[in-house]
Amino acid sequence: MDFCWAAFLCLCLLASQSRTAEASQMTLKWMEKMEAITRGRSSPPYADLVHGLESVLFNASFSGNNLTLQTHTIQALAFKLKCNFAGLSLSSAALEKVPQAQPQHAMQFPAELTRNACRTRSGKLRLICIYFSSSRFFQEDINSSLLNNYVLGAQLSHGHVSNLSEPVNISFWHNQSLGLGWIYMTCHWERVGSSRKSYWGAWSPEGCHTQRPSPSQVLCRCSHLTYFAVLMRLSQTPIPAELLAPLTYISLVGCSISIVASLLTVLLHLQARKQSDSVTRIHMNLHASVLLLNIAFLLSPVLATPPVPGAACVMLAATLHFALLSCLTWMAIEGFNLYLLLGRVYNIYIHRYVLKLCAVGWGVPAFLVLLLLAAKSSVYGPFKIQLSDSRGNSTVFKTTSICWVQNSWVHSVLVMGYGGLTSLFNLVVLAWALRVLNKLRAREKAPGARACRDTVTVLGLTVLLGSTWGLAFFSFSVFLLPQLFLFTILNSLYGFFLFLWFCSQRCRSEAEAEAEMEVFTSSQMVQ
Repeated sequence: MDFCWAAFLCLCLLASQSRTAEASQMTLKWMEKMEAITRGRSSPPYADLVHGLESVLFNASFSGNNLTLQTHTIQALAFKLKCNFAGLSLSSAALEKVPQAQPQHAMQFPAELTRNACRTRSGKLRLICIYFSSSRFFQEDINSSLLNNYVLGAQLSHGHVSNLSEPVNISFWHNQSLGLGWIYMTCHWERVGSSRKSYWGAWSPEGCHTQRPSPSQVLCRCSHLTYFAVLMRLSQTPIPAELLAPLTYISLVGCSISIVASLLTVLLHLQARKQSDSVTRIHMNLHASVLLLNIAFLLSPVLATPPVPGAACVMLAATLHFALLSCLTWMAIEGFNLYLLLGRVYNIYIHRYVLKLCAVGWGVPAFLVLLLLAAKSSVYGPFKIQLSDSRGNSTVFKTTSICWVQNSWVHSVLVMGYGGLTSLFNLVVLAWALRVLNKLRAREKAPGARACRDTVTVLGLTVLLGSTWGLAFFSFSVFLLPQLFLFTILNSLYGFFLFLWFCSQRCRSEAEAEAEMEVFTSSQMVQ
């Protein structure tokens, strides 16, 4: 009888081992299939593959309390949990088959993990952890790179885990030879869509706090379970969250004042357009571009938030980009026209001069924006601005969105590059104009009065040529905070400064006209 019972136990053990081996082989084949697909050139719905692996792990039969499987780029773990779960710590250093030369990672799960699930279901639960050393299965962020190319995921059977009071701790270690361009790292998680849909969503920092316990470690403290990674942003510094409100208020007030000033200037010009010359018409085109830029900028944050359709944000982002390029182009045209006025006093007649300038000032930006829309409309859309909120040793990262250029390459070339060339050209013209004014002042018999007029002229030319836009290139290191406020104040009021320049030039021309009239009247009386 004892022999029969022992034989029965042996048979059960063999059957259990057979089922475990079969489940392991099935899971390994699925993981190898995923790796084979990623090596191909096609782009299948990777979300379906990951959901399929989750389903296989949830339903796999295995003896003992855990199952560990690994391929070249994927490691899968499954754990049987009970409602008296006391917490779990996993470290890549303690796991088998993990090469120690690779960067290390760890996950710590609190005892609260199974609380909600055990309220509706008693018995055993299953926790699965899937580690990817390749980001191919997840949606890429065009402005970021994944630290170590690692994505760590965890799921609990029978319900989604969220709003944990005691967070899940995910640690990523890295070497200290990262490129100097990577200036900060934030914990993100992937918003997982429905299992019946073939998409993941987008990386988001919501629900995760980022800490840096040491220069080589990033600690993510998250209140939910999903897929986690550390995103590294290139050449972008997060803005302190407490500065968002004052900067927004300054932008709102400054842009509103500029809109009113630009509208008033254009109306005054239309009232006396018969008396205007080419210089005034160039000024009016610059005012029109600034007016469009301010309006599009104020609408940009409004249309970047749901439930506004994505197409509306794309069109507004394209309009904002067009307005900025037009504004920069008309600044360069102002510099070119100033060179003609001071350098070529004679023989500066150009047939249909203003019409040709309009073709450049409006046509070139329109061509560039339409070309981008035709090539890839995803260049434009909601652009997330990182905000950092420091709380003790931890840093909480939030985001705010505006409708703007999403592609980093386009931003570098057709925003920063375009603006840099314009600023450089106008700075050269401004330096040359100062030299000309200095020579004229040296010939003046009354240098004091001339110096006063020249000071006003230089300030006006500095505004007219958009020299303050060059502050955009100082958004780093200790210059960041002063640059944010100076750039926001000066450039939000750019339309108002142009209005003051227009008024001063108009008053000056009227005063000169009156002086000439008095001289003419005096000469007539003498005769």
